[in-house]
Amino acid sequence: MNCILRPTRLYPPPKAALFALSRRSNNAPSRPYSSRHAPKEPSTSHPPRHSEHGRRHARRSEAEDQVPELAKQPLHSLSLADLVKHGRPPLSAEALLSSARFTLSLLPIRLAHRIQALRNLPYIVVSNKNISKIYNNYQHSLSTLLPWQGRTISNLEDEIRFTEVLAELVQTHTDTIPILARGFLECRKYISATEVTRFLDEHLRARIGTRLVAEQHIALHFSSQPHFDPGASPTPCPEHPSYIGVIDTALRPASVVDSCGGFVADICELNYGVRPEWVVDGEADTTFAFVPMHLEYIVTELLKNAFRATVENHMNREPIVITIAAEPPDMRPHAKHVGLSLPTETRGAFGADAIAPLDDNAPGVTIRIRDRGGGISPDVLPHIWGYSFTTFSEADEVPGGDDALSVISNASNGNSSIAGLGYGLPLSRAYAEYFGGGIGVQSLHGWGTDVYLKLKGVGKIEQETPPKQ
Repeated sequence: MNCILRPTRLYPPPKAALFALSRRSNNAPSRPYSSRHAPKEPSTSHPPRHSEHGRRHARRSEAEDQVPELAKQPLHSLSLADLVKHGRPPLSAEALLSSARFTLSLLPIRLAHRIQALRNLPYIVVSNKNISKIYNNYQHSLSTLLPWQGRTISNLEDEIRFTEVLAELVQTHTDTIPILARGFLECRKYISATEVTRFLDEHLRARIGTRLVAEQHIALHFSSQPHFDPGASPTPCPEHPSYIGVIDTALRPASVVDSCGGFVADICELNYGVRPEWVVDGEADTTFAFVPMHLEYIVTELLKNAFRATVENHMNREPIVITIAAEPPDMRPHAKHVGLSLPTETRGAFGADAIAPLDDNAPGVTIRIRDRGGGISPDVLPHIWGYSFTTFSEADEVPGGDDALSVISNASNGNSSIAGLGYGLPLSRAYAEYFGGGIGVQSLHGWGTDVYLKLKGVGKIEQETPPKQ
């Protein structure tokens, strides 16, 4: 089957970018990049030989010892308001240090919970080379963070070293879901589809938060006053006045729909020779605060389903209709508002004068995607939220298998076909539900399908003028 490579944004590798950062900073000595930068410790009288191997072994043992206690601690319920509370870029040094301390307070507990969940799988499953690789990755990442516990990140040199650890963490866990899926495929005789779905649902939700927290601080770092250089960030760091890290405070869903629609239409044209049309109606000018990468992923997967069903049902002359409705503002007296301080300096595209008022920002949106693709068969409908289900037919050519786990396990190759869409729904639902939204499906078999995507943003945002110095 033909496939199309989805365009991806390219960022400098963490090593080069952060090495350059270390050289530029006036508050840190020039040094080669190391993925294991931990807080400096007093020198000891131990001989240098085998010291690195000994430190790695000691960190690994320490991580294993602390997992049960860390995993007993409750997870902080992350909100978008948590991620924007440090203010708009370019952040001051103190705001940046506050962001680093907040990030450090969350990540070790989150990693420990995932390690404990992997330990709770059947031993024969954890012994699989792919699942074992993920387990070891989490152990390693936790071991790089534990030396920071009990310390306060109080200066920019520490913050640089901590950001380097975060960059390695993000890189280490880039392909976690495809590798896990490959492992579960190989272990399907030893674990039920229900258990796989339950584990992946929980794991994906946890991974969304962990990755987002790390990427948010990295983006704030590279858009801060002390280290301003968004183009050098190893993770997304948009230089636009409406962005706070990776969150767009004035995201326009209609623009995302059109962008993703064009991409999916290209796939349809390549695979089927036809290009379905789509129409955006409702409140197309609505804006709200959300993570664009999450919305792009969700909308792309939902449009793949709608476009493919429309083409295969020979209804490609009927446009897919996407309706956008803004959630009304909460007018209750005690409704929670989020105050954002304006930047005190101007760097690049960031500055108080470049920020548009957010009076019309919606606290959330609902997006309905309606197609005439014949609906979903009653036999299929109960299975659409499972990772062991897909819309692939036996005639479809799928590398490595014919179910959703096969599709996910090959996702790291960068291939996007129009088929194999079953995995998109559970993954999209996980992204939507993470911040209090959700996805609902209403199917009229023989006619078409309505999919309702509800997303919660930050809420009411109020600009706060910083006090004069």
